[in-house]
This record gives sequence, structure tokens and C-alpha cells, in this order.
Amino acid sequence: MTTGTRQDRGRLFYLMGPSGAGKDSLLDACRNQRVSGQRLRTAPRYITRHEGAGGEDHIAVTPGDFHQQLEHGRFALHWLANGRHYGIGIEVDRWLAAGDVVLMNGSRAHLEQALGRYRELLVPVLICVDPEKQRQRLVDRGRETAAEIEARVERARRLQSELESRFVTIHNNGTLSGATEQLLAIIRDHLPERLSRHQN
Repeated sequence: MTTGTRQDRGRLFYLMGPSGAGKDSLLDACRNQRVSGQRLRTAPRYITRHEGAGGEDHIAVTPGDFHQQLEHGRFALHWLANGRHYGIGIEVDRWLAAGDVVLMNGSRAHLEQALGRYRELLVPVLICVDPEKQRQRLVDRGRETAAEIEARVERARRLQSELESRFVTIHNNGTLSGATEQLLAIIRDHLPERLSRHQN
């Protein structure tokens, strides 16, 4: 990122959390909303998984197309998880340089990569969920076997206990509107003064 000074840029809110925590639902609820006069943008996420895989908002690409786009520099961030490639479109850099507020569905395992690129522009937000709620959401979306669901729930339990004290946290166990209000308040609290002083 080279355009403008870092003080002139927007903020990137990097949502982390286990499968079933509700990250995509929160992103969808915040899409095109405004905080302190700033319209929220959601970063496009490219995944090597077909569109009908259930529940997750993404742009489906083949492995071949993914690697071609990667070679042409079209991803700001990319990683491999659960046997699939994930990429975040390079337009995020342009939005941040213009002073926009951007939200993205990120990966805890690749947070250091994101921090290395965006530094103080990035605000990590941990989305937590109770095990029973997570288990039911995973069952409802129908992508994993029972054994895979239990493994995800146990992994989430361990990670949340390790990370909860390190990051701004949302407990997404109630209504979507309640969790959305928590996220919007976090965004408002972390905007640069240049952005937050402008009211709706």
C-alpha cells in the first residue's frame, strides 16, 4: 500500500472466529450501513469451493483460476485452510487508501500476515459463540459430518479460551441485531478521529 499517508487511510476490521460463529451473517447485516457518516464496505472473498456449498458469502473460483489471479496480483491477502484456497480482493487496498471503512472475514491463523501488510489500519475482532450454539449452526448448514462438527467445536473452545483476552470480542449467542449493534459500536470506537468526527 503506497497511496497517501497512513493517517489519511481508512480502517480494516478483521473478523475472526470459528465456523458457526456467525461472521458472514454479521458482515451481511453491516453491508452498506453507515457509522459516523462512513459507509461500510465488505471485502470480497474468493474461495476454491462451489457456490452451493452452504451459507457462506463468497466468490467461487476453480483452483486454476485462483492461482492465475494470484499470479496477476489480484489478491491483497490469501491463505490455505481446510484444503481450500482463500483470497481477499486487491480492491481493499484502494478502498483503504480512499479512507473507507472495510470489513472482512479473516482467518485467525493468518492474522500475522494481515497485520504485516496493514499494521495500524487493521483492527482484529474476535467473534465467539457458545459450543451448543455453534454445534447447532454447523448442523443446520449441513456441510460437515458429525465427527467434523465435534472437532470444530472442540477446536473453537480451545482457541476462544486462548484469544478472548487478547482481542476486542463479540459474543454472538443471542440475536443477530444485538451482535450487529456490538460490531457497529466497536467500529465507531476504533475509527480515526478524522472519520469519527463526521456524524450521520
